[in-house]
Order: sequence, then C-alpha cells, then structure tokens
Amino acid sequence: MGKRAIYPGSFDPVTYGHLDIIDRSSKIFDEIIVGVLNNRQKNPLFSVDERVSMISGLVQKYPNVRVDSFDGLLIDYAKEISADIIIRGLRAITDFEYELQIAQTNRVESGNLDTIFLTTSLNYSYLSSTIVKEFASYGADISKFVPEEVVPLIEQKYKNMR
Repeated sequence: MGKRAIYPGSFDPVTYGHLDIIDRSSKIFDEIIVGVLNNRQKNPLFSVDERVSMISGLVQKYPNVRVDSFDGLLIDYAKEISADIIIRGLRAITDFEYELQIAQTNRVESGNLDTIFLTTSLNYSYLSSTIVKEFASYGADISKFVPEEVVPLIEQKYKNMR
C-alpha cells in the first residue's frame, strides 16, 4: 500500500484555498482522503452530507482523492482508515502556532501519525470559509473565493435564512 493521507477540515464551505491544497497534495501522496469533520461545537452553514457531496463533485478529476466524513478525534479516524499522514494548510504564522501544537499532540497520542504542512498559495492566503460566509451573508460577490458550482448553493442558504 502507498502513502495514504487525510486532509481534514470543516470545509463549510469549500474554497479555492482548500481545492489548491487538495490539488497539490494529490501530486504528492498515493491516496488523499478529504475528511469532512462533523464538529458538534460549530453551527455549520451546510450539513456534513451537503459538504461531502459538494467536495466530491469538485474532486472527481483526481483518481486518488476521495471524500468521507467523520466525527470524534482525528487520530481515531486516521487509524480507522489507515492514514499515516495528516495534511494541513497554513495561511499565516498564527495558523502555524496552533497547527504545530495539534500536530505534536496527535503525534504523542498516536505514535506514528505525521503532519505535513503546505503553505497556501499566495493568491489564496487571505481566504477562509469564515470570510466567504461573511461576504455571502451581505449578498456580496463570492465568485473569486469559491468555485462557480458552489456560489448558488451558498447564496440559496442565505436566501433561506432571510
């Protein structure tokens, strides 16, 4: 078996920054599992199933990428799917401090789970799902932030809230 990596996140919604990390990771690892986290402490815009479906449609062109969902600890899920690497994207130094702490904790708890950090491409370094939701909530154009297939899904969610 080759190297299986997991790219975990909320992906609420998926952005061009996320897709950039998926694209670049797909060229490095034999298999990528995009793990959509069901975080009970957050109130997501999209359900887990909606996020899995959204991302699945966008990554069809990658034969070595699949999308799944999980809840609970990432290290437990990684063990369940036999992943030995976690992929995390970094936008800023503040991301690094937080992510390093989590990576070290995961390594201590799991014993053999490594984390690989990919710096976000410069053209997406400002981008986050939070920014997308903020702009969308005011009806602003979000087409520079998310794929065109995702724009109407986000817009519909905010129309339904009004």
